[in-house]
Amino acid sequence: MSNVVWHQTTISNEDRNKLLSQKPFVLWFTGLSASGKSSIANIVEQKLYQMKYNTYLLDGDNVRHGLNRDLGFNEKSRVENIRRIGEVAKLFIDSGIITLTAFISPFKSDRQLVRELFDAGQFIEVFIDSSLETCENRDPKGMYIKARKGEIENFTGISSPYEVPVSPEIHVVNNLITLDEASDQIITHLKEKKLIK
Repeated sequence: MSNVVWHQTTISNEDRNKLLSQKPFVLWFTGLSASGKSSIANIVEQKLYQMKYNTYLLDGDNVRHGLNRDLGFNEKSRVENIRRIGEVAKLFIDSGIITLTAFISPFKSDRQLVRELFDAGQFIEVFIDSSLETCENRDPKGMYIKARKGEIENFTGISSPYEVPVSPEIHVVNNLITLDEASDQIITHLKEKKLIK
């Protein structure tokens, strides 16, 4: 990388933020498969859109159809998956866009590495906390059943660990509440922190 030099552009991040009339930040949704990450992130994005904010949602499954389709699900691939998403989210933040990401991102060290890509206050970890039992009962894609049968290797919560966030900015316990109530908790936090009006 010694021959690669960062090219400084004329239009700055501050210029883009001023044009869009918003402060960009990343909402990093983490939790077990079927915890509700994607569903809640989708509703939060809808609510931000209705409030006239410019947003983009990066979803784990969607990204693996393109950018990360060359990656598997072993630990090394999972680390690279999160690293790439962190870098993409950083570009979105530089463009002035409020970015939502919905990835299991099971390892604390990976989430910390992504956090360090951003300025203070720009990275908001959102822990969607659903019990393993709840997630298995939901199991919309039938993944837990396959994992229990040994048909899927390295499945988080079954044959691969999920490291629970220690101090996420937002902690949503999503066992007995509606998706709308869960999304409202996040919107309320953003208002309280004056990230949105």
